[in-house]
Amino acid sequence: MPKINIKRKKPYLIAEIGINHNGSITLAKKLIDLAKKYNFNAVKFQKRDLDICIPENQKNVIRNTPWGEMTYLNYKKKIEFGEKEFKIISQYCKKIKMDWFCSPWDVNSLKFLKKFNTKYNKVASAMLTNWELVELIAKEKKLTFISTGMSEMKDIKKAIKIFKRNKCDFVLMHCVSTYPCPEEELNLNLIRTLKQKFKCKIGYSGHESSVSPSIAAWFLGANYIERHITLDRSMFGTDQAASLSEPGIRNLTLTLSKFPAIFGNGKKTISKGEKNLLKKFKYWKN
Repeated sequence: MPKINIKRKKPYLIAEIGINHNGSITLAKKLIDLAKKYNFNAVKFQKRDLDICIPENQKNVIRNTPWGEMTYLNYKKKIEFGEKEFKIISQYCKKIKMDWFCSPWDVNSLKFLKKFNTKYNKVASAMLTNWELVELIAKEKKLTFISTGMSEMKDIKKAIKIFKRNKCDFVLMHCVSTYPCPEEELNLNLIRTLKQKFKCKIGYSGHESSVSPSIAAWFLGANYIERHITLDRSMFGTDQAASLSEPGIRNLTLTLSKFPAIFGNGKKTISKGEKNLLKKFKYWKN
């Protein structure tokens, strides 16, 4: 177990809204409010050019949705935000002083997002070996969160090389991309491995349905924690069950906020309460 730095602050918390808004800007605002209520530092969305990002063999697959039966492509179009919605999100986050950013899933989406001048970038796990996209993200020179799910160590090494060559700051996010992820597959010790091997900023992007692994990730050295959030884990959507609803969010943020006080300063002293209690027990003189 690594030595714990007692002076560490709580991690930078990212609320991954992703597509849990189901195409509703009203729902998106409620999720932003939920993240703000529990002191998350940023919210994150996703952006896709659907004609590019959806494989041809998936586009016409029929899907049951809350809006009736429709093709997978039409379903995705139903929930994909465009310029109008992202303008509202940008204005709303500025109003309530919440950082926001977005993971582009293709080159067109990266170009689309430039108009919003967000503070950070994100390389989604599924995009880690999309080297053209990774290169273009690194060229923007924004602090970038690089998720490492669905990849091999050689892929991570190549992505880091691209970011270093472009002099772009990054945070490597340990991640296992199953939704929800069984706890026995989380492999949290990889956080230490990544930190020792690459000597860089490390975070954790969790898709499990519980809270404790994210807290363990912080103990293992992840100074950035990203969790999907939802208003209701039973809602329609592929990511809802892998998200934290309000009770889990509350548990996570309150627990992490306690650690600075719990750790103390590491110096041995006798507390005021101990001194008072000792008076009751001490019958000898010295």
